[in-house]
Amino acid sequence: MRGYDLILSSSHCVAKGVIPSPDAVSISYIHTPMRYVWDMYHDYFSEERAGIFTRFIMPLLANYLRMWDVSSSSRCDYFIANSMHVAQRIKRYYNRDADVIYPPVEIKRFNISDTLADYFLIVSAFAPYKRIDIAIEAFNRLGFPLKIVGNGQDEKRLKKIAGRNIEFLGWKSEKEIIELYSMCRALIFPGEEDFGIVPVEAMASGRPVIAFGKGGVLETVIPLRGSGVKGQGSRVKGRAGVSPVNQAIGAISQSPDFDSPTGIFFYEQTSEALTEAVRIFEKSSDRFGPKAIRNHALKFDREIFKEKISDYIAGRCKDSKGSIRC
Repeated sequence: MRGYDLILSSSHCVAKGVIPSPDAVSISYIHTPMRYVWDMYHDYFSEERAGIFTRFIMPLLANYLRMWDVSSSSRCDYFIANSMHVAQRIKRYYNRDADVIYPPVEIKRFNISDTLADYFLIVSAFAPYKRIDIAIEAFNRLGFPLKIVGNGQDEKRLKKIAGRNIEFLGWKSEKEIIELYSMCRALIFPGEEDFGIVPVEAMASGRPVIAFGKGGVLETVIPLRGSGVKGQGSRVKGRAGVSPVNQAIGAISQSPDFDSPTGIFFYEQTSEALTEAVRIFEKSSDRFGPKAIRNHALKFDREIFKEKISDYIAGRCKDSKGSIRC
């Protein structure tokens, strides 16, 4: 990349690996280090997910990709992570620090509905790590209506195990998804995400989130006190979400808005834990105020992102390598 003063990359895989000229400032916004060669390798290439040839060749390719991923990280002057969760992974894999700027969410596109319908909602691609299967198992047991927006590689398997109370809608238009968000009882979010745009969109619609308590949701969802589901019929004692294995929820629990919950967490990624979380929601649904939920989501609005990212880039250009015209 010759002839540039500033190089910005938005990377979920390899974009950070561009080679800048010596005098350029290279800033990479990292959505995740390569998940399929690091922490989610077995989700993608387990015996259930991959053929014999793929399982044979991938260990060799993955080893090479890991080495390239680490070595190419030195080409960036600065990293921005899209969550504290991703910043921790950048530190673990690259041994580099990253500043956190949450990604932009188009909050103003969403609205609170005057009426609610009798269904829970999932909006997701059908990738293995999304764990839609445990949501289907849970709702098969509960019998509550569940609408699923999306498609993907696991579609046939998921439809095969789903009961009659579960409806697959395919991908919907933006207008239809906005309406589905606003009228659902709650969003179901059973996977682990680096940040998770979908829960923020649901909250922008004034709707609570029932989520697996790991990853980016710990930074975006305010849990109902005393409701954290550990699994196998037992609850996490004390405040929901206070987990010794993740510091992010500790930060959000200090928020002045902590008494205005926006969701419920379950901490074991099982259908049993999700089932109990939904049952807890059934008993406490009146604790979730749509206006308070939406007000919380406003913290992740696009305009806030634009201001923060602009200030960050200007500051880094000023601090780096002499006078940079940015």
